[in-house]
Amino acid sequence: MPEQPLTYEGVLEIIREISRATKEQAAEYAREKAEYARERKERDVAFDRRMQKTERIARKASRSVSKLGNRIGDIIENMVGGNALIRKFKKLDYKIERHSRNVCFGHGLPKDMRGEIDLLLEDGNIAILIEVKTTLQTADVRTHIERLEKYRRVADVKGDKRRFIGAVAGAVVEGEAQEFAHENGMYVIVQSGEAVEIVQTPEGFKAKEW
Repeated sequence: MPEQPLTYEGVLEIIREISRATKEQAAEYAREKAEYARERKERDVAFDRRMQKTERIARKASRSVSKLGNRIGDIIENMVGGNALIRKFKKLDYKIERHSRNVCFGHGLPKDMRGEIDLLLEDGNIAILIEVKTTLQTADVRTHIERLEKYRRVADVKGDKRRFIGAVAGAVVEGEAQEFAHENGMYVIVQSGEAVEIVQTPEGFKAKEW
């Protein structure tokens, strides 16, 4: 069949079809753009919510750490308050003359020779270095042994000939921390009601000197 000649009406119909198709494509593009914007907004809202949750967790953790720090301070205050702990050590024949909190050492020396002692009890030629934890774990005891060795090196540099004895304290003592401390010649101090107690040492115990 011979091809029909293109009439003016036919051209208009083609233009109308192109116009309709263009409008449909534009509408589809608009719908896809709106959907993308909606999804992006939802993602942004979800991200903001996650960030807000993370910030809340961070603030809560910060408050917990602060409370923990205060708790450790409370424990130390309780230990030396009314000289309760000093009396306990005097019963073990240590003549405590003075005590100091948060004693920094090794100033001006290499980093591996610097540190801090939570509580230092001094008895003439002997000093008792005490590490205080809210929850005392075996790892804390190991760390305190390293601290005592470090303190000994600093004392030698400064010509301090005193002997040093270690002790660890905790409101809660976990696992084998107590046994491990005793095995390494350190006293263990725990809270007992509103007072403090030095845990009964095992038979044959001898305080190690650094």
